[in-house]
Amino acid sequence: MKKKPIILGIESSCDETAASIITENEQGKPIILSSIVSSQEDIHKEFGGVVPELAARSHIEKIDLITKKAIDKSGIKMDTIDAIACTAGPGLIVCLSVGLSFGKTMASSLGKPFIAVNHLEGHALSPKLNSNLNYPYLLLLISGGHTQFLSVKKLGGYKRLGTTIDDAVGEAFDKTAKLLGIKFPGGPQIEIYAKKGDPNKYNLPKPIFHKGGCNLSFAGLKTAVLKISKQIKTEQEKYDLAASFQKTVEEILYKKTKIAFQEFKNINDDDKNKFVVAGGVAANKKIRNMLENLCKEEKFEAIFPPINLCGDNAAMIAMVGLEKFKLKQFSELDHPAKPRWPLDEDALFLKGAGIRL
Repeated sequence: MKKKPIILGIESSCDETAASIITENEQGKPIILSSIVSSQEDIHKEFGGVVPELAARSHIEKIDLITKKAIDKSGIKMDTIDAIACTAGPGLIVCLSVGLSFGKTMASSLGKPFIAVNHLEGHALSPKLNSNLNYPYLLLLISGGHTQFLSVKKLGGYKRLGTTIDDAVGEAFDKTAKLLGIKFPGGPQIEIYAKKGDPNKYNLPKPIFHKGGCNLSFAGLKTAVLKISKQIKTEQEKYDLAASFQKTVEEILYKKTKIAFQEFKNINDDDKNKFVVAGGVAANKKIRNMLENLCKEEKFEAIFPPINLCGDNAAMIAMVGLEKFKLKQFSELDHPAKPRWPLDEDALFLKGAGIRL
């Protein structure tokens, strides 16, 4: 019986130090043998956000231990690892460099192939870890750093259909949480606050709601929350603002996703339409439920990674590594860290204010 590939994944793009070992069964379905994630919440919460230098220092201190834990928990021996897959971007360059240097050194010392992985591609393929996901599919990537719709044709084959022209939706969640006095990381707490509030209390703006195709904008929404937050005097008003913000984001994503569905169908003739939602914000249950209902209306199959694989993790990096390994798509050991590394490198750069849509 032919040996199944064993891949070590390493992730250090921001404030999680993570390592994972995955393989596959006889049917080619991925199996997670271990997935260790060490968060830096306690380090950064007093600053209200991630401090790159502190994050990098923590990665340096932990990465060897976290990798050893992942290998030990998997039950495999180090010399049976077939390749090391490591996040090379996008992310904070001082953080990326730690994981990248560690992964390259390990690959070189073991004499194994090194595979540089796009962090966004990790999110894009993360549902493959728990579902029989086949290409093509429509991807909504929603996280603290990215918000975009992509048509996914194959591994490495991405066409961007829409993107935020300013801030990511996850950033808007984090900023709103900070304005409401919720300690870092506060974004996930907005949904909890929203349950106690009146979603119709504040009429918040929905920028480029009626134009721009499936492009999105959240900067104006953040500004509106800032202005209202200065007038808040009670806890109930905080809950009401959180509920109004949550509702507004849902309405924006509903409208823009519906447009993205049509654009995806225009360029794909596959009659089995699949919709993948990935990234940290995909863990928001209200957003998940709203998008699942929309998929039922529009006859798309909704596919989400498990909640524990929505945030940054190394299992998704190993998943990309597994697919690249089988295609013999290896990287050179001088592959650079890329702070900016779009999935669709041919797409126009839309970031910034004043863009005409």
